[in-house]
Amino acid sequence: MPEKFDVIVIGAGPGGYVCAIRAAQLGLKVACVEKRKTLGGTCLNVGCIPSKALLSSSEKFEEAEHHFSDIGIDVKPKLNLKTMMGFKDDVVEANTKGIEFLFKKNKVTRLEGAAEIVSPGKVKVGKDEYEADSIVIATGSDVISLPGIEIDEKKIVSSTGALALAEVPKSMVVIGGGVIGLELGTVWRRLGAEVTVVEFLDQILPGMDGEVRKESQKIFKKQGIEFKTGMKVTSAKASAKGVDLAMEPASGGVEEKMSVDIVLMAVGRKPYTEGLGLEKLGVEMTERSQIKTDEFFETSVEGIYAIGDVITGPMLAHKAEDEGVILAEMLAGQSGHIDYNLIPGVVYTWPEVANVGKTEEQLKEAGVKYNAGKFPFMANGRARAMNAMDGFVKILACAETDRVLGAHMIGPNVGDLIQEVVSVMEFQGTAEDIARTCHAHPTLTEVVKEAALAVHKRPIHI
Repeated sequence: MPEKFDVIVIGAGPGGYVCAIRAAQLGLKVACVEKRKTLGGTCLNVGCIPSKALLSSSEKFEEAEHHFSDIGIDVKPKLNLKTMMGFKDDVVEANTKGIEFLFKKNKVTRLEGAAEIVSPGKVKVGKDEYEADSIVIATGSDVISLPGIEIDEKKIVSSTGALALAEVPKSMVVIGGGVIGLELGTVWRRLGAEVTVVEFLDQILPGMDGEVRKESQKIFKKQGIEFKTGMKVTSAKASAKGVDLAMEPASGGVEEKMSVDIVLMAVGRKPYTEGLGLEKLGVEMTERSQIKTDEFFETSVEGIYAIGDVITGPMLAHKAEDEGVILAEMLAGQSGHIDYNLIPGVVYTWPEVANVGKTEEQLKEAGVKYNAGKFPFMANGRARAMNAMDGFVKILACAETDRVLGAHMIGPNVGDLIQEVVSVMEFQGTAEDIARTCHAHPTLTEVVKEAALAVHKRPIHI
C-alpha cells in the first residue's frame, strides 16, 4: 500500500515549505516534494536571498570606494569577487539548511524528486506513489526570454546566471526595467560594469507610482546606469567575444545596434507547472498559463490546491508564504484571510523603492477622491546624518474618510518603513492615525509621520 498523508505539498519554495510547516504544526501528516537537492525554491537558492547578499556586499563596496571619504574615512578598497561570491553561497547554504532543520523539527516528510499528480489524491515521485487527502501545488515560476533569444547562462544570462558570473563584465545590457533587472544591474554597476537598461515601456518599474518611477530613474542614472526606454530588443546573438544586440523604438523606427559582454534577460517570469500532469487531470488554466483557483485556493479538481506564483497575483515570496499559511489553516478546519491590495512590493536597490495599495494613477482612473501627502528624506535629521537624503515618502488617503489607500516610497530603508503603512491599512487606519502616533527621534520613520501630516497640509519640518 502507498504511504498515506493528509497533505502533500509539491514544491519547497517560500509558499510550499511554509504551507508544509504550518500544516504539520496543526497536527496534519505532511510530505513536501522538491526536485532540487536543497530546499527553499528559487527564492532561497537563486533568487531573493543570494541577490540580497550581493546587493548588500556591492553596496558596501561602493560606499567604501566612493562615499566613505565624504564622512572622513579614506580607504582604497579592492574587490575580491571570489570571496564575495563565497559569502553569497554561504548565506544561501545557511538558509536552505535552516529549512531542513524546520522540516525535521515539525516532522515534515521530505520527498526528493519531480512530482506528477497521477490522479486526485495520488502523487508519483520517481517510481514511488503516495496518497493524500489534499495536494498543494506550489511549484513557483521560471524565467522567460524574448522570442528568438536563447538564454545560455554564459553570455545571455537569466537572474540565475547573473548571480554567478566569474568576473565583472566590462559592459552589460539588462533587458527589462523591472525589479529583478534593476537589482542585478545595480550589483554589477557597483562592481565596475557599464550597465544599460533597455525597457519596452517609456518608464522603468511598470505598475508603480508614476512619481516614484521618474525619481528612481533619475537617481539610478545619476549613479551611472544608462537607460534606453521605449525600445524593443529584436535580436541578441552570443559569440565568443560577447553579445550583438539589435533594437528599435517600440513605436517603430530606425534600428540600433550595440555589442556588450553580457546580456541579462529580465523580462519576467512564468508559472512553472511542467510535468505535473495537470492537463490529463483536467485542471483549468488561465490564458496566462496560471492555475485557476477559487477563494479557498482549490483548483477545478477537488482536493487539488495551488498557491504562489502558479496562480494569479504578484509573484512575490511573501504573498506565497501568506497563501501557504492560510491554506494550511483551512485544510486543518480553521479560517484564513489575505487582502491582495495590501501586499507590499520592494526594490532592494539603493535607495530602496517600496509601495503598497493604490497608486495615484489608479485612484484617478477609478474616480476616487483622495488627498496626497509627501515628505522628502532631505528634510529628515537621521537621513542627513546617514548621508542618505535621496527620495521621499508619499501617502494617499481617502478625501472623505482619511482612510489610507496607498503609500509609495523611495529612499533609505523604505523596504522596512513600508510595513508601518501596511499594518495601518490592514486595520483600516487613517493618515491621522499615523500622524498622531509617536515616532522615535531621530529615525527615518519620522518621514512616514511627516508624510501623513502632509496629507492634511500640516507637516512640521518643511
